[in-house]
Amino acid sequence: MTRVCLLGDPAVDLTYELLSRETARNALATYDIEEPFANSLAVDTVSLGAAVSLLNDLNWYLVRFADEAIVREPSISTDEWLSRDLARAVRDGAVPPEETDQRLRVFDLVDGAPVDPRYVRRTQGETPTHDRDDADGTLVVRVSESEFDG
Repeated sequence: MTRVCLLGDPAVDLTYELLSRETARNALATYDIEEPFANSLAVDTVSLGAAVSLLNDLNWYLVRFADEAIVREPSISTDEWLSRDLARAVRDGAVPPEETDQRLRVFDLVDGAPVDPRYVRRTQGETPTHDRDDADGTLVVRVSESEFDG
């Protein structure tokens, strides 16, 4: 199953904002909703294409209430996520899955919330770890070349 996760803007309650609006609520109605990170919403979809399609359906709400939309495709990685742009590029065949692992946005996890994102390159297969003493771990998101360079 391909997982979609929306990370909420800290100024809003993401789940409330999405489920209080009919169109978003209907788009999410067939999914079991989970909260893997603080102020997040995650659902499992049947494929990368379905994940990208769901994000497209929710775009109006994502622009207003989410900081990040990420996708975890187990055929690419079981523990790292793809940015929305990179997921779309892989789905469209513009980026081969095996070429997604060099450019990363790494978040520290503090009290279950992703914070302090930084852009890093994976070198010789090594992923940089967290820098903070109070971090519980990291959230690694693979990003597109334009996201990394922009």
